Amino acid sequence: MESKTKNFLKTVLKFVVSGGALYIVFRNIDWDETRLILLSVNIEWLITACLFFIASKVVSSYRLNIYFKVIDLAISQRYNLRLYWVGMFYNLFLPGGIGGDGFKVYLLNKKFETKVKSLIQASLLDRVSGLAALLFLAGIGYFFINSELPDWVYYANAIALFLLIPIYSFVINRFFNVFHSSFWVTNFYSIGVQWLQVLSAYFILLSLGVSDLYLEYLVLFLISSVVAVFPFTIGGVGARELTFILGYQYVGIDENVAVAFSLLFFLITAFVSMFGGFVKVRHAAS
Repeated sequence: MESKTKNFLKTVLKFVVSGGALYIVFRNIDWDETRLILLSVNIEWLITACLFFIASKVVSSYRLNIYFKVIDLAISQRYNLRLYWVGMFYNLFLPGGIGGDGFKVYLLNKKFETKVKSLIQASLLDRVSGLAALLFLAGIGYFFINSELPDWVYYANAIALFLLIPIYSFVINRFFNVFHSSFWVTNFYSIGVQWLQVLSAYFILLSLGVSDLYLEYLVLFLISSVVAVFPFTIGGVGARELTFILGYQYVGIDENVAVAFSLLFFLITAFVSMFGGFVKVRHAAS
């Protein structure tokens, strides 16, 4: 009962945070203009963006399976992909329960008797690896955009980039030492995942008719993805949009286009994740 109450309160809190963030966002944009931007979207470019997003998730599932193999959990990539998609569905549409990672840990422990601790570490490191790649690409991208932020931000970003790999390597050695052998290959996959999502974002921008400042939009997108990683909102709703609202003025992009872009990215995420609700994973792992 106590666990259910905590999950319920956690869900309510996420809805409150997402709702509050969206309220701030819609108070600071011209909703009529944003609505017109959304209605004029180019469907072909949007479908292309969706395909690249799907590709990013497929590559991400391969990365997770590498972590599983390190802990001697041998499941086929086909089964792992199905499990990954169900996890996406749980994360987005059932945020107050055990979540997608919790579901995967529970199911794999029950079916294959793999230690819960090892499964949790693999799932957590999968997220940490993705976060490190996001920070790396966002940090690199920041050097190539025109920003009105103070000079100290530029130097802080340089220092953070310089320290990122040593700190990340230390975290792996200290808390995930069993996975150290997969360090370089999984990070290669992580960069690939984020590049595919950047390409997805780029095609969303094309679908909205954006003709300049692509890099500024994409760097802010990467920063918003970092913010959305933290589980304070429902599937990142509100967090991404608020990041764009807070950041657009410093990089010279259109706030209405930025919010429309962020909403389209969420809709693509929701559309793709929805199919996880129809996937069955309780049978043989083949």
